[in-house]
Amino acid sequence: MRKAIQLSAEKMEAGFGGPFGAVVVKDGDVIAEGFNQVTSSNDPTAHAEVDAIRKACQKLETFDLSGCEIYTSCEPCPMCLSAIYWARLDKIYYANSREDAADIGFDDEMLYREIPKPVEERVIPTLRLLADEAIKPFEEWKQKTDKIPY
Repeated sequence: MRKAIQLSAEKMEAGFGGPFGAVVVKDGDVIAEGFNQVTSSNDPTAHAEVDAIRKACQKLETFDLSGCEIYTSCEPCPMCLSAIYWARLDKIYYANSREDAADIGFDDEMLYREIPKPVEERVIPTLRLLADEAIKPFEEWKQKTDKIPY
C-alpha cells in the first residue's frame, strides 16, 4: 500500500495527473505499478488501477489476473472497479475513501447513481440502433468453436 501511496504523490507532483497510484501484487511481489495519467495523456480512462491492470496483464501475458491482488491509494471509481472485476483480481486493498476523493474534487457519486437507472433514464441520452444487424456477430460468436472465453 505504501508503494501505491508513494506513486500517487510522486506522479501527481511530476504533473502526470491526479493523486492516485496502484500496484498489482502476485505471491507477495509487485508485478505492476500504475498511476493516474488522465491529464498528461488526454485519456479519461488512464486511471491508476487501469494502468496497473494493463501492465500486469502484459507482464503475465494473460487477461486473467486470478491469484493477484491490487493495492490502490483510493477506493476504485466505478470504471476501475469494473476493470478489477473483469481482470478477476482476488482482492482489493484501498487507502482513501470515495468520500475523501470527493472532498478534493473527484466525485463519482453521480456515476454510482447512474448505473442502476434504466437506460432511458440516464443523464446521457442512450438510444438503441440497428439491433437486428448487430446481433449477427453475436450469433456467430455463440457458434464459434475456436473462441477464447473470458
